[in-house]
Amino acid sequence: MNVSYRWLNEYIEVSDLTAREIAEQMTRGGIEIDVVESLNKGVTGVVVGYVVSKEKHPDADKLNVCQVDVGTGENLQIVCGARNVDAGQKVPVAVVGAKLPGDFKIKRAKLRGVESQGMICSAKELGLNDKLLPKDQQEGILVLPAETPIGQSIGITLGIDDEVLELDLTPNRSDCLSMLGVAYEIAALTGREVKLPNTSVMHSADQASDHISVSIEATELCSHYSARYIRGVKVAPSPQWLQNRLIAAGVRPINNVVDVTNYVMLEYGQPLHAFDAAKVAGGRIVVRQAKPGETLTTLDDQERKLEPQMLVIADAEKAIALAGVMGGANSEVTADTTDILLESARFDGSTVRKTSRQLGLRSESSARFEKEVDPGRVIAALNRAASLLEQCAEGHVTEGIVEAITKNIEPSVVQVALNKINQYLGTSLSKLEVEAIFLRLGFEGSLDENGVFTITVPTRRGEITRDVDLIEEVARLYGYDNIPTTSIEGSTTPGALTKPQAIRRDLRKRLTDSGLNEVISYSFTGPERTKLFPALTNGAVPVRLAMPMSEDRSVLRTSLLPQLLEMAVYNRNRKNENIAVFELGSVFHTEEEVLTHLPQEKHRFALLLTGNAVQAQWNRKAEAYNFYHAKGVVETIVNTLGISGSVRFEAAQPEGFHPGRTAAVLLHTEAGWTTIGYVGQLHPALQQQSDLPDTYVAELDLAPLYEYADFAIEYKTLPRYPAMERDIAVVVDTAVQAGRLLETASETAGELLESVRIFDVYAGEKLGAGKKSVALALVYRHAERTLTDEEVTELHSAVVTKIEQTFGAELRK
Repeated sequence: MNVSYRWLNEYIEVSDLTAREIAEQMTRGGIEIDVVESLNKGVTGVVVGYVVSKEKHPDADKLNVCQVDVGTGENLQIVCGARNVDAGQKVPVAVVGAKLPGDFKIKRAKLRGVESQGMICSAKELGLNDKLLPKDQQEGILVLPAETPIGQSIGITLGIDDEVLELDLTPNRSDCLSMLGVAYEIAALTGREVKLPNTSVMHSADQASDHISVSIEATELCSHYSARYIRGVKVAPSPQWLQNRLIAAGVRPINNVVDVTNYVMLEYGQPLHAFDAAKVAGGRIVVRQAKPGETLTTLDDQERKLEPQMLVIADAEKAIALAGVMGGANSEVTADTTDILLESARFDGSTVRKTSRQLGLRSESSARFEKEVDPGRVIAALNRAASLLEQCAEGHVTEGIVEAITKNIEPSVVQVALNKINQYLGTSLSKLEVEAIFLRLGFEGSLDENGVFTITVPTRRGEITRDVDLIEEVARLYGYDNIPTTSIEGSTTPGALTKPQAIRRDLRKRLTDSGLNEVISYSFTGPERTKLFPALTNGAVPVRLAMPMSEDRSVLRTSLLPQLLEMAVYNRNRKNENIAVFELGSVFHTEEEVLTHLPQEKHRFALLLTGNAVQAQWNRKAEAYNFYHAKGVVETIVNTLGISGSVRFEAAQPEGFHPGRTAAVLLHTEAGWTTIGYVGQLHPALQQQSDLPDTYVAELDLAPLYEYADFAIEYKTLPRYPAMERDIAVVVDTAVQAGRLLETASETAGELLESVRIFDVYAGEKLGAGKKSVALALVYRHAERTLTDEEVTELHSAVVTKIEQTFGAELRK
């Protein structure tokens, strides 16, 4: 909502306060003011001039030499190149010494040998937003109304000597979507009185009911519909003052009839609509729901297919408006209109919102109706608009208002105890102080002998329905800064992260420090994508959404990898080819085809690597991501959680993964070794389908990691005695996993084995088909003495023997 400072003075006297002071008080009172913007962008010395004559420039076909009266007693000679300049016009004139936006100074000049003593200005040159001007004023110089006084400052004429407050309203304060609502708010903050606009109407002799009738069929969706009939209007441009106020509010003037309805909407917060009465069949207005297959071309020239739940305004033959959203082109006010039917109504907010959203059609009207307009202003706004149409369009208002009412909305009556106010706020306000606050708010009420206020809340503040709402009003009017600070009483529990929260935070830091980027993807996906990795979904049935945004986002995800895959394709299509990302998110599992219970929400970790891990440099080649990069990230996770000794990797062939470059991740639990996820390369067919290079992924279930994570730190003394190293190379079947060799060596050697690692794997013709050589480096050490060579040789021989017996290995010489 944009609020003109000068317009605001019409309703409440604030001339002793600057716009910024008002903004400060409103912000402290709970309504944030984002910006206070000056409409004058640096214009000085520009006045209204009258073009006395226009002649062609002697040496330039596109220039004119004008004699302009600016009220100084003698005419100025100004050379102007605008096509629309003409004698008899009132125009803005920047005289010598004037300044225009951009610190552009006007000086005497000669154009093709002819002296020019100023400049006739366009809207853009004055810093105006020409998109908000009537279409006929968007090109060439700005032509002012004929009645504009010569010599008057252009700041007064165009209303640019003004400031605009931009309100950032929360949904509950829709009362401030109007100038009067803002005036009431300032009155409450400053203790001043609000001056209401003049709504008196001079009626003609005939009756409105002789021309129109109103009925409401959709009684649940419209509680009040009222109309006036105005004859003999002359459709023309609005007076300059009216255009200035609309432009300040960000609304483009159209004509005097439409502009009056927009003006009153901004003034009262009550949207209005004017129909060309000659186009309303039978003079009959029916508020009903749309018929199946019904269409309506709205004022934006778009044909809208209506749904039965939509509320429309219809005449005896057809729909003529979308209730609360936009009028129809078939009843539009045009230059030929003479009689109008003026509408003011209260429509159901949720119905207006659904219609607006379904049609993708937002308007100033729908924005107000969907937040529920004040039922007490329906008639007041109608009368105000009728009064302005008498003034601005020479209309003759017929006697009476034709209306239909299906529900009377009464002001809310709310009770609140004085001691409860003080208890909630930690204050010691007296009853007189609280009464004064309610009085400033314009709330009527009384206080009984038990200290309970009974407050009648005006309908303009429909959001106040409970005692805590009144307490909030007392708090903000008393001043949040004035509420004393009090210590918390009773026992308190210090806040802390849960173990899963702490783990996720630690993993995020560790992984981002490792060079990965975190992504947050949609929790919604398409049904086909849930079938990509069945080993990760455990047969879960996708949960369908009741109101999906699209078919591609119609079910809850059962795995994180499809979303990461979608993200990788999106980035690759935009030339972002090196991707290293992870996500910590939830998946949703259920076994029910028809959902009767909430699905299980499971925390998962997912990883995707594709492209180059190392970029090419002058001294090194590029290195693409491979399986071991992905496995290394998983190892980083288990090391961070302190469970590296309880995790192992085994070759696996789950669907969607590469059959020879994938491992299952197993965690040792009380039930034994349990698969908690997979790490590996995408299946080549899936890579090709997605147009991706070699891509490596992982997904782990976090629940067992939460349970078995161990953050205890073990400290060991530095070894005082030397270690002894032994190497062993054995030939085994290619199916034998190297990890099993490490486990066997560790179990056999026991505590004297400090470490064991694989430092070489070889396969070739010399070894024979189906064979490979695995070389292990073993380090032996005793914590309290030096090991003898005989001890190590004996222990090492036991390790070799165990490996030979277990895996049918042959010692490689």
